[in-house]
Amino acid sequence: MNGERAVLGRRVDPGRDVVEVDGAPLSVLPGLVHYLLNKPRGVITTADDPMGRPTVLSLVPPEPRVFPVGRLDADTEGLLLLTNDGVLAQHLTHPSHGVDKEYLAELHGGTPDPAALRALRQGVELDDGPSAPARVGVVSPGVLRIVVHEGRNRLVRRMCEAVGHPVRRLVRTRIGPLSDATLGPGHFRLLTPAEVRALAAAGAGRSRPKGAGGGRL
Repeated sequence: MNGERAVLGRRVDPGRDVVEVDGAPLSVLPGLVHYLLNKPRGVITTADDPMGRPTVLSLVPPEPRVFPVGRLDADTEGLLLLTNDGVLAQHLTHPSHGVDKEYLAELHGGTPDPAALRALRQGVELDDGPSAPARVGVVSPGVLRIVVHEGRNRLVRRMCEAVGHPVRRLVRTRIGPLSDATLGPGHFRLLTPAEVRALAAAGAGRSRPKGAGGGRL
């Protein structure tokens, strides 16, 4: 705390003190909430939608007001963090922290051949520059588990399309240390204090070296 190791029972002034876990700032203000949502397909990751489509905010309590951390496109399902914790959100979305996101991707055209898998693992050329290396494993015929750490728009879909296998269905199954196979589509839950601390520590204080993150799962 404030550059010193905290001791059990030490008091914290939320307006003045800075508390960090493994180098990552941890919010201590009262009233913070952290929701883990399993976003269904067709739900929009915005506060409201001019076309009247359902949004992720319609699936969680209206108060306190929260916002999504990162985005999932309308057709992508799976785990999404919503919070009013701006410090944690900024930490998780900062490019230098490289927090892993894991997806299950069901592909058109069956399982990619070894050359296509190698391209995904090494990085593929996209219209906004090459993707960083991904961790890629074959789960079953035509289904890949893909772990990326970039926050670029529709990244996994564009990577798969670039190697000739457009995505049929995409589900995010993990955000950093967070996963929950029991959380049904459209349902949410509060994170535990331990999960919030683990998120704060995810990727803290270190940038990924060039080429990190590649290889098989």
